[in-house]
Amino acid sequence: MFVHPQFDPIALQLGPVALRWYGLMYLLGFALIWLFGRYRIDRNPGGGWVRNDLDDVLFYGIVGTIVGGRLGYVLFYKFGDYLAAPWKVFYVWEGGMSFHGGFLGVVIAMILFARSRRRDWLQITDFIAPLVPLGLAAGRMGNFINAELWGRPAEVPWAMVFPNVDSVARHPSQLYEFALEGVVLFVILWWFTLKPRPRGAASALFLIGYGVFRFGVEYTREPDSFLGFLALGLTMGQWLSAPMVLAGAGLLAWALSRPRRD
Repeated sequence: MFVHPQFDPIALQLGPVALRWYGLMYLLGFALIWLFGRYRIDRNPGGGWVRNDLDDVLFYGIVGTIVGGRLGYVLFYKFGDYLAAPWKVFYVWEGGMSFHGGFLGVVIAMILFARSRRRDWLQITDFIAPLVPLGLAAGRMGNFINAELWGRPAEVPWAMVFPNVDSVARHPSQLYEFALEGVVLFVILWWFTLKPRPRGAASALFLIGYGVFRFGVEYTREPDSFLGFLALGLTMGQWLSAPMVLAGAGLLAWALSRPRRD
């Protein structure tokens, strides 16, 4: 059994300005996406992407992630609270981001980017699909540093006590998500896209992979206290992940029915 080290959420204090670990993890995630994206472009100079394209798509993605992540948390998790005090939607320093909301925000952002460049939307999402898990890994590490989104009580040898919660040994579910949604999903998608694939296949594999991993890890993660378990004993995260798997399966079937990647 381990004990969470209870990191100070503020990584660096510069006068009145506080740099928080969670914000730094976001920056790290975007930086990794930028670095590995440049590598993909340089490795495939005839792939239709240049470095300026990456800079632009990353800007769209950052805006989509932040706006969508915040609005998703408001709509999916605490709609009633924010309906009563709508101005608190802008209180981002109090926390509250949703992956599924961020995902929808990025989808919309990529549609807008594709239209601005008159490119196929799936061509854009296939390019960024292997990169997104890098950002997810950084975000989950931020959750662990903040000792938030902890797991359910557990008796496994690597169970961890989160003193800010209670004295019960729990699953370090943040690390499970870091490993599966981040590292493992990145390796799968990076390997998958080393060869030309039908258009939409990489995007579909991301949807399936993330949905399956998130659905499974939710069985070890303590549900939000203000929501608890929903219908069929599932959590909100599971109900939001299931459609991703179904959509990914449908997209993959469609992609594989096409003769080649174009």
